Amino acid sequence: MIEGTSSARLPAHATSLWQSCIEQLAQDIPEQQFNTWIRPLSATVADDRSKVVVAVANRFKLDWIRAQYAPRISALLENIQGHPVVLELALTPREGPSRTSPAPRASQDPLLAEVPDLAPAEVIHPSGPKTRLNLALTFGSLVEGSANRMARAAAMHVAGSLGQLYNPLFIYGGVGLGKTHLVHAIGNHLLSDRPNAKVLYIHAEQFVSDVVKAYQRKTFDEFKERYHSLDLLLIDDVQFFANKERTQEEFFNAFEALLAKKSHIVLTSDTYPKGLADIHERLVSRFDSGLTVAIEPPELEMRVAILINKAAVENAVMPEEVAFFVAKNVRSNVRELEGALRKILAYSRFNQKEISIQLAREALRDLLSIQNRQISVENIQKTVADFYKIKVADMYSKKRPASIARPRQIAMFLAKELTQKSLPEIGELFGGRDHTTVLHAVRKIGAERQQNTELNQQLHVLEQTLKG
Repeated sequence: MIEGTSSARLPAHATSLWQSCIEQLAQDIPEQQFNTWIRPLSATVADDRSKVVVAVANRFKLDWIRAQYAPRISALLENIQGHPVVLELALTPREGPSRTSPAPRASQDPLLAEVPDLAPAEVIHPSGPKTRLNLALTFGSLVEGSANRMARAAAMHVAGSLGQLYNPLFIYGGVGLGKTHLVHAIGNHLLSDRPNAKVLYIHAEQFVSDVVKAYQRKTFDEFKERYHSLDLLLIDDVQFFANKERTQEEFFNAFEALLAKKSHIVLTSDTYPKGLADIHERLVSRFDSGLTVAIEPPELEMRVAILINKAAVENAVMPEEVAFFVAKNVRSNVRELEGALRKILAYSRFNQKEISIQLAREALRDLLSIQNRQISVENIQKTVADFYKIKVADMYSKKRPASIARPRQIAMFLAKELTQKSLPEIGELFGGRDHTTVLHAVRKIGAERQQNTELNQQLHVLEQTLKG
């Protein structure tokens, strides 16, 4: 009993359940989103209407629908039926090996366009030193959350449609947030599909070194042959090109040559393209000509998942309550989470004790002491006031001009993100304000951060400053 947006041949009970659900979704979400994600779906409804299996065209769409729409669909089905309905997402069986995806319409957001099918499981390819890829860094081993969802979606698209949209793909974010993992995942996935593809992962400093060697040895023909013939160039930390004139010139030439032959370029940096210092404007404009996506510090639930997953890789069991304790106290990036996990595992094995909150507290004693000493609401207020050139006293005052109210909201947001204080406690430290004022500031700045690149960069600088 397959049922989609056109369900005339289905039994009445199936038609009414699924049709009612999608009709409600059509009213609840924007038309473009509905047409892109919901309209193509088909569904199998159990005879007793206790289960609905929704068929999705490819892995990319399945992951996206699970994250963005599955909770809403489940709630609607239960509401229509009057009792819980099991929702299951499944890949549509492929009909044959040759299948192409239609080109997206110009009016669509490219991230909502058709994406070629990605294999459900990654195939490990025989990679060698020529690619410099780490085989362990795949899409499958990357923990997904709202902090990296957009970047992951774009990376998956590049992996499945080389040389098309998002060229170049520019991924930026702070240290240890997973930028390198994503670029390796792109390369690994491409080689699992196309083992003969010419792929190279390289750090920007290595490119600088290669330019210097080619200049000294007069081997620029070999240099160009190597870089200009690639199908996919993955290059980390392009901010290291700053003030290196010859390197920038050669990278610009390589960039142009690769784009001309429909090869793909993926770059990472600690800041967005226009925030790069001492890099030629023409190179910055090339970086900014494709798709630029940010990776944010992982949210609490994502940090918990990362800890549990990485502990499992080490053949250890991380109880959920311990993972939550660690995640609440280690907030900045994945690298620090991994360091905290290593300390806990080593402490547990050395003392032959099971992992518990008390053991984690002992293992991370120095780390927790430093964090508790460094990050306080008072420290946040002073740092934000200095950054925006206002008085610390303005944080507590009743003044409301935008030049003061805005930094005050940012300080409230950071206080909620970086300390263990409750909303009422934060409000009290901001001149006795109500907790609803703090909540409004937290939600407002959090939402704007997702849309405003300049604000996001300012917050990133403040966070790094506060964390030392």
